[in-house]
Amino acid sequence: MKIILNGESNELPEAITITGLLEQLQFDAQRVAVERNLEVVPREQFAHTQLLADDSVEIVHFIGGGDGDNDDPLIIAGRTFSSRLLVGTGKYKDFEETAAAIAASGAEIVTVAVRRVNISDPKAPMLTDYLDPKKYLYLPNTAGCFTADDAVRTLRLAREAGGWDLVKLEVLSDPKYLWPNNPETLIAAERLIAEGFKVMVYTTDDPYLCKRFEEMGCVAVMPLAAPIGSGLGVRNPYTIRIIIDEAKVPILVDAGVGCASDAAIAMELGCDGVLMNTAIAGAKQPILMATAMKKAVEAGRASYLAGRIPKKLYATASSPLDGLFF
Repeated sequence: MKIILNGESNELPEAITITGLLEQLQFDAQRVAVERNLEVVPREQFAHTQLLADDSVEIVHFIGGGDGDNDDPLIIAGRTFSSRLLVGTGKYKDFEETAAAIAASGAEIVTVAVRRVNISDPKAPMLTDYLDPKKYLYLPNTAGCFTADDAVRTLRLAREAGGWDLVKLEVLSDPKYLWPNNPETLIAAERLIAEGFKVMVYTTDDPYLCKRFEEMGCVAVMPLAAPIGSGLGVRNPYTIRIIIDEAKVPILVDAGVGCASDAAIAMELGCDGVLMNTAIAGAKQPILMATAMKKAVEAGRASYLAGRIPKKLYATASSPLDGLFF
């Protein structure tokens, strides 16, 4: 019997179930999600779902794509976090560097991509071997999706694989600029919210759109600072500030941060957090950069809470002039 398994033709014995297939491939059913003919199969149905000739089967897992005392926590969808820095898990040289950099960043939320498992090597290391899902909150994202259908399908599989309903939605418009495709993002967000997902949405720094995503039920809105991976920093602080002033859900800058000062600027504007990947993973010393980003986010938040002095055209003496003796 032939089926299409992760995009390739495979010959299987007759009357095999999903459980049997996973056992034959030597995959742990608790660490993967399975889709059959574009429908996610709940894990409890693996043993009762018999595969048929010409079925299309996808087996996926997560790849790199603790609460503490804090009187100023980040709260998203009712969950409390001490760190306001969220980091991605892709682009590092290996899983060891990934784990070390994320530990240095102090992040509690890590974004993960959903990709096909390696059928030829079921014992290959997985991200979960290095980043304990009990310690870090995995935030499945839809990186690489260019349509609402693909994004929804990806997150359905993510929920089945790990049980997480807090997700990051991004639908892109073109591979060169990776700009958000907002019409498709709106469609995907509406469908996901209706299915019970808690959606953190990546979008442009458009105050109207950000408000619309909030009003439709997104639990956090994530306007870009600059194009993904560009390292250009916050290009339009004025609209980011408008978005923050109008919002009743957390606003996190996502994409475009290049160095620690960029992260500090975003936090000084009043952002609730910053999400980054390339800025850390692409640095010459990722672990050192992760440490710098942790400090920058903390310093920027403290600076925002402290309240900066107003900007003036002319100088103002720091010392009083009364009592001069000359």
